[in-house]
Amino acid sequence: MRPLLLPANQPRSFYRGGGRIAAFRGTPAPGDPYLPEDWVASTTTRSGRPDAGLTTLPDGRLLRAAVTADPMGWLGPEHAARHGADVGLLVKLLDAGERLPLHLHPDRDFARSHLASPYGKTEAWVVVEAAPDAAVHLGFSRDVDAEELAVWVADQKIETMLAVTNRVPVRAGDAVLCPAGVPHAIGEGVLLVELQEPTDLSVLLEWEGFAIDGAVEGHLGLGLDVALRCVDRSAWSPARIDAELRGAPGGRAVRDGISSLLPPAADGFFVAERVDARPRVRLEPGFAVLVVLAGSGLLIWPDAGETLEVGAGATVVVPHGAGACRVEGPLTAVRCRPAP
Repeated sequence: MRPLLLPANQPRSFYRGGGRIAAFRGTPAPGDPYLPEDWVASTTTRSGRPDAGLTTLPDGRLLRAAVTADPMGWLGPEHAARHGADVGLLVKLLDAGERLPLHLHPDRDFARSHLASPYGKTEAWVVVEAAPDAAVHLGFSRDVDAEELAVWVADQKIETMLAVTNRVPVRAGDAVLCPAGVPHAIGEGVLLVELQEPTDLSVLLEWEGFAIDGAVEGHLGLGLDVALRCVDRSAWSPARIDAELRGAPGGRAVRDGISSLLPPAADGFFVAERVDARPRVRLEPGFAVLVVLAGSGLLIWPDAGETLEVGAGATVVVPHGAGACRVEGPLTAVRCRPAP
């Protein structure tokens, strides 16, 4: 098996991108502004659209079908023994051409109880580019009463809701964990790599002005009364955000050339590593999605004696069966993996 270079995979969405994915990849800008996400190595479909979101491999097969046919080869014996052909991860490039609506995602307990899903949608962001004044809204800054929130959402009191969230400035290189349940909105002018549980489950608190009818489509078919039960209405202070949700600047050193970007609370969901190949880094066997941020070089899998040229903007899916790989640079990448 060998690593595979993947083209863009951009299902249509209800918010606008800003052309940053095409610029990052070095490809022509799409004519449709409503393509703000690139679902990389995806075995997950868009909610309510079973034809949207799945990655097609260069040989024409869906990645999901390939993994189902050979989970040991793609995911490795330990992962396959625990999870079968379930990859357990979705990676995206996300380009906020406008501020996203305030929303949140259910956790695993709520998803199991109400949505017949083993996964909720905890996610994390590794910022690739950010406008000088870019920020995300993350968590309520004070405890919010359930009835108070219900009125805000029903009446679309957007400024009121945003005023009680934390505005968190972000810049390139930042890594932030967003736990399921926590209200959030990514601000305009941000391009990021997003790691998440493999679902498309969202509850909208805001929809006015976006190309979606949130009163109909924003509650996962549960009705707002039920859907709002999964909201984390507790206070997230700036100190708590820094302590629990922000990755250490530059990441936590793992070994030469590899650093872990996310805070420890992410470890049960996924792993994001910064790879600095200057001049080379060895990567142990394992399923991974590699997003090259800067530079260029070679991805080498010695067992087969093969190489793949990669450069900034490239996205690569690496099967476990490729064995130990080596990255030779100079290049910088984010390596995204399922939880161990």
